[in-house]
Amino acid sequence: MIKKYIIERRSWIILFLFLQLLVVLVAYLDAAIPLLPLLYIVFLSTMIFLIFFIIRYHVETKYYRSLQEWDTSLDLTRLAPADRPFEKIIESSVIDQTERLKQDAAQNMRLLEQEKDDLLSWIHEVKTPLTAMHLMIERLDDEKMKAHLTYEWLRIHLLLDQQLHQKRLPFMKNDLFIEKVSLKSVIFKEIKALQSWCIQKGIGFDVELKEEEVLTDAKWLAFIIRQLLTNAVKYSEESDIIITSTKWNGQTVLKVQDFGRGIDPRDLPRIFDKGFTSTSKHQDSAATGMGLYLAKKAAEPLLISIQVCSKTGEGSTFTLSFPERNDFDHIAGM
Repeated sequence: MIKKYIIERRSWIILFLFLQLLVVLVAYLDAAIPLLPLLYIVFLSTMIFLIFFIIRYHVETKYYRSLQEWDTSLDLTRLAPADRPFEKIIESSVIDQTERLKQDAAQNMRLLEQEKDDLLSWIHEVKTPLTAMHLMIERLDDEKMKAHLTYEWLRIHLLLDQQLHQKRLPFMKNDLFIEKVSLKSVIFKEIKALQSWCIQKGIGFDVELKEEEVLTDAKWLAFIIRQLLTNAVKYSEESDIIITSTKWNGQTVLKVQDFGRGIDPRDLPRIFDKGFTSTSKHQDSAATGMGLYLAKKAAEPLLISIQVCSKTGEGSTFTLSFPERNDFDHIAGM
């Protein structure tokens, strides 16, 4: 390594030696200048330079020696010939490491894809016994037991549904089919799925749809509405949930209003954050902090805007604003 270091610094080494020889030459040619004192000064300068050179060599090459200790694959003598500067050696090392990192990243991506596929397959497999369990629950004669089992079954079903859609979200744009969707059919299907839970809690629905069709993807719209209704039912007691649709500024607007515990004003800016539950009810173990986050994420590719208005102790109103046909030009080429 000392050879490479000398070669790299050869320009200013030559300059120093040239200046020392110039001083000696001038003293030799000019009789008025004493030669021996200048030779002494040149000797001292050379010694100081050699000491400085040795110190700088150890300081400047410390990092390169440590690279060899960290990773044996970074063989600097193998990566560059002796006449190449240290900068080129490190550049080659960085390129080599970059290629290795790219390969590791590709491998990790394949593993993540495999993990996602395995999880989706597992979720679909679990749905089969869940469906059979639901049919068995429906056959029970004990209405109280039936209601409790249906509620617990519904909780499992909704959690699996969230997990399934969470894994599908990164590939959502490949799965979109934009069409005219009947709000009535989607909403009533989701209400029916929550029927047993709502009966148990004494919750009813007041649905008034002045605008019955929107342009969106039916499957993902159902998922968004499912999260809003689940949230409304979870945090309400013995009250009606009001669902209305109207036309506002050329857009179809759907509102889901509940009269539950509401949302603390300091929590409103964060309710769509992943994993956020509540600051006032932080001990609530039933909350996962994923429903509204997933609803917001699913709404973005559909160009659906979600706003919320809430008062603590009075309830919350979630508003979905749907796009018009022209808004989907850059997505569906419509």
